[in-house]
Amino acid sequence: MNDSLLIIAGEASGDLHGSALIKELIRFKPDINIFGIGGKNMKDAGLNAVYDIEKLAFLGFTEVIKHIPFIKKVQKDIIDNVLFFNTKTAVLIDYPGFNLSIAKKLKKLGLKIIYYISPQIWAWGKGRISKIKKLVDHMIVLFPFEKELYKKEGVKVTFSGHPLIERIKNYNFIEEDEFKKKFEISKDILLIMPGSRHHEIELILPECVKAARYLSDKYNLQSVIACSGNISEDIFRGKPELEDFKIIKGFTYELLKYSRLGIIKSGTSTLEAGLFCLPYVVVYKTSRLTYEIGRVLIKIKNIAIVNIILQKNVIKELIQNDVDSRKISEECSIILDDVNYYNRLKNDLAALEELLGNKNASEEAAKIIIEEIKNV
Repeated sequence: MNDSLLIIAGEASGDLHGSALIKELIRFKPDINIFGIGGKNMKDAGLNAVYDIEKLAFLGFTEVIKHIPFIKKVQKDIIDNVLFFNTKTAVLIDYPGFNLSIAKKLKKLGLKIIYYISPQIWAWGKGRISKIKKLVDHMIVLFPFEKELYKKEGVKVTFSGHPLIERIKNYNFIEEDEFKKKFEISKDILLIMPGSRHHEIELILPECVKAARYLSDKYNLQSVIACSGNISEDIFRGKPELEDFKIIKGFTYELLKYSRLGIIKSGTSTLEAGLFCLPYVVVYKTSRLTYEIGRVLIKIKNIAIVNIILQKNVIKELIQNDVDSRKISEECSIILDDVNYYNRLKNDLAALEELLGNKNASEEAAKIIIEEIKNV
């Protein structure tokens, strides 16, 4: 069995799931050399990082175009390491724009490609599935409905369960009283999760802040911004409009568990909030050109994964021009003003965990990968 494995993640959520996967891989094979692209969590777990995900934190079509020379350099450096270590297997974690591009180059070198956390093929249509079929030897998916999509197209696929389930179950929570005392919070919490990239925070946060100021006054709430682990709190410091806000980093699960309501940027955080049965609204905004291109390419009505899994519109989605303080305030007020509606949201979200199953996803995925490495 070859002793080196390439792993590439490009976002905060991928870094989180990648770190759990790396720990399991090392448990099964302690002498394995795992290298590639990841963030702090993956590096702490044992990744020898060629690049940190912060270097790849650009968003949308227009931003990627600007960074093409850098992307090519990153890909070249990864290929150089693959050749140096005589690597035979790659694990690509989500991040399809970059990962499907480098998969072509890796495939030409004869590597076996395992994809962990599928690109959102249900959103992008069949074009991307045919591309995946040519490039990917084994797809490991987190959602049961994805397994059926790939099986129909003849792609080798396994459902591992979702790593967030195990992560939440194994998390060591601080009690609510202690948590609130630690951060000097005496009211119910209005939680804002504006994303894990500077670009999206700049676009999404201002309107969320205006809405939160109104809502915190109206409902006597403490507005809290959850700072993603991969960015500095300094991005929020020194802003007069955030004077009454708490900026909290590193206690996301306590915030999701103990908050009354959330305003959450589309992404993994929306699923985490759903698994905590936290009522919330989804917000998402990107550059105008990226949005217009996306409108043409994306084939589904919903962007919130919770709504896609539950197959109904449970959570309100505010996209692009609807990321407006007035609309955010209105939707949040509807939830807070109607106790029955609030409780109905919590009950609908409670179905998520059962639908995602209770497998130890990281262990399942690691077993699959080890088996594939043996059979190279």
